[in-house]
Amino acid sequence: MTTVNDAVTTDETVSAETSIGKTGIGKTGIGKTSLAQTWRSAQGQLLAAASLEGVLQASEARLEAQLLLQIAAGVNRAWLMAHADDAVPTAVATEYQRLLQRRLNGEPIAYILGRREFYGLNLMVSNATLIPRADSETLVEAALAKIGVNRPAAILDLGTGSGAIALAIAQQRPLSDIIALDASVAAIDIAQQNAQALAISNVSFISSDWFEQLAPQRFDLIVSNPPYIAEHDAHLQRGDLRFEPLSALASGTDGLDAIRHIIAHSLIYLKPQAWLMLEHGYNQAEQVTALMAETGLVNIVTIKDLGGNERVTIAKNPLIVSTHWD
Repeated sequence: MTTVNDAVTTDETVSAETSIGKTGIGKTGIGKTSLAQTWRSAQGQLLAAASLEGVLQASEARLEAQLLLQIAAGVNRAWLMAHADDAVPTAVATEYQRLLQRRLNGEPIAYILGRREFYGLNLMVSNATLIPRADSETLVEAALAKIGVNRPAAILDLGTGSGAIALAIAQQRPLSDIIALDASVAAIDIAQQNAQALAISNVSFISSDWFEQLAPQRFDLIVSNPPYIAEHDAHLQRGDLRFEPLSALASGTDGLDAIRHIIAHSLIYLKPQAWLMLEHGYNQAEQVTALMAETGLVNIVTIKDLGGNERVTIAKNPLIVSTHWD
């Protein structure tokens, strides 16, 4: 679900001076609709929309209405607030209605804005990528806890999508060398653009169906937020999930196909005493733990997200000396 904290504004992208020139917005006259009136009307429409029922709180609907108006008018939030009583030009109103209708149809605000904040990073997203969520920051925190700030580390991110997890780790651990894989060429393109925009150079992106295109090598850490929803789960037809790539969400009849595959191959790619970390569904920790134990991984621990749900399970390669690639 999109929240106020997840939304990304465009405050950094457009100056007030540029905005005035672009929009031609002026003081409200008789019979003219102001910016404030426009976003308040949109807030009411968002709250009443059947496609968004149960998704938005009043404060979230207000922020979304304002964000869409910022995009339509080409202004930042500070300018919008300072000129709330200004009239809305016809061109801006037309574009705003187009954007608003997309949201009223249920399309995620992140896709409409083309951005989403994750672990302090302003990331580009598209319908080729999963929308980064706060729950996945639990996986980033778990990874950072095992990587020393001044210690080089080889890291593999499986199913990188927008690059959110790989880039968050890379920024916090600049001595690390990260390879990020995704089967979607379109997703890899988005991830590469994010790395360039953020000037993060210690991540390499490869189009690969899990380990398929990965050269023989070993890692200090493997992380993944794989698809883990059962393919017939009713939640796939609700909220933002309706618009996100199914391949990044669903995995087999019980949602565990991708997780099984990753765990089964993990010891081939983990260095001795290295860690595997997997995000999973709130009710899958027991099954993931069992799969890890069956494969021979040890020191298995499940970590809860900020909502108190069991979200990430980590495990260690017990080997002292590697038996692969030597």
